[in-house]
Amino acid sequence: MNYEFFIAKRIIGSKAYKSSISAPIIKIGIAAIAIGIVVMMIAIATGIGLQQKIRDKVVAFNGHITITNYDSNNSQESAVPISKNQEFYPDFKLVEGINHIQAVATKYGVIRDENVWEAAILKGVGLDYNWSYFKDFLVEGRLPDFSKKWSEEVLISQYLANRLQYKIGDDFQMLFTKDDPYNIPSRVKCVVVGIYNSGFQEFDKQYLIGNIRHLQRINKWEKDQIGSFEVFINDYSELQQKGIEIYKNTPSTLNTQTIAEKYYSILEWIKIFDKNIYGIIVIMILVAGINMITALLVLILERTQMIGVLKALGSTNFSIRKLFIYNASYLILLGLLWGNILGLGILFAQKYFKLFPLDPSVYYVTEAPVFISFGYIVALNIGTLVLCLLMLLVPSYIITKISPVKAMRFE
Repeated sequence: MNYEFFIAKRIIGSKAYKSSISAPIIKIGIAAIAIGIVVMMIAIATGIGLQQKIRDKVVAFNGHITITNYDSNNSQESAVPISKNQEFYPDFKLVEGINHIQAVATKYGVIRDENVWEAAILKGVGLDYNWSYFKDFLVEGRLPDFSKKWSEEVLISQYLANRLQYKIGDDFQMLFTKDDPYNIPSRVKCVVVGIYNSGFQEFDKQYLIGNIRHLQRINKWEKDQIGSFEVFINDYSELQQKGIEIYKNTPSTLNTQTIAEKYYSILEWIKIFDKNIYGIIVIMILVAGINMITALLVLILERTQMIGVLKALGSTNFSIRKLFIYNASYLILLGLLWGNILGLGILFAQKYFKLFPLDPSVYYVTEAPVFISFGYIVALNIGTLVLCLLMLLVPSYIITKISPVKAMRFE
């Protein structure tokens, strides 16, 4: 029989233990563990969730890697066309880990309204366009159907729809400049069939999604000419590697650019969240550990006579230390249990009820996103338990300094 575990269990279950002088300190120690695990879970879930959400929104508008012509055009407008007749299109078989490639074109224009003229970018897409991201962004109406050659359907952002007071079924004209000696703008009729809200205002303020055939007509391109290719990969962690591989497997006249290069400031900014998460975890474990050290020292002080009796009966210092470590482990596990219940409750409530909104102009999202994974929750609990127990080994050494004779006389 493991008598240390037996004695620890009896101490924990006794009524005197629950009403002793150390009870309030023990409760504070349990609360510190619980609060610490809640804060760490929220920090990890929201930090990773925010990183993924912002990254997915950038990918939705650009793909992971963009293939364009070599030119001096640094704007978001497609200037020099590319032929769709490429070895890598429509299936990029030369590089593994690519799940989709699509042909697009973009052009600056002006939305003409009776009262307002609004500058915007029309992103022309075709039948090969990946709508999976915009299905999640869709707040009203449906996605455009470009199966008809000159389809006038467009997907407009909620920001622009509210600003221009457009609703589903409304139509408007969009004006575009073109190479014309008379400087007469081209017109494209647009019919609103869907309204999206990505929460990324930098894009929502600018982009409409429409038929690429209209931009080909305005630019006087052939039907097989487009502005750029957008490539989607399976694993974002391989972004840089896949960018190099794609570059090596495209013609010398074409250039490739990853979203990490194109939106360097945004993606570098979200990397800072990792440092914040690590900082919060270290602080919370230190706070929880210090509280548990205090609770353990009080438990040892309260049970000084018992320690003296056990030593007189032949128990070793290691055995008695193990008894108190068992006792402290119970308190840590109790704190972890309550912390997980509260933490997961808050995270699931945020995930499904969106309790905590964020300013999209600052964070690029409308509410705090959460990433819930069984893996990091288990790792966090095991890590907290192990680190707290390791921190308790040092103060438990005080037991070796307690004399049996003096301990039994201790009041």
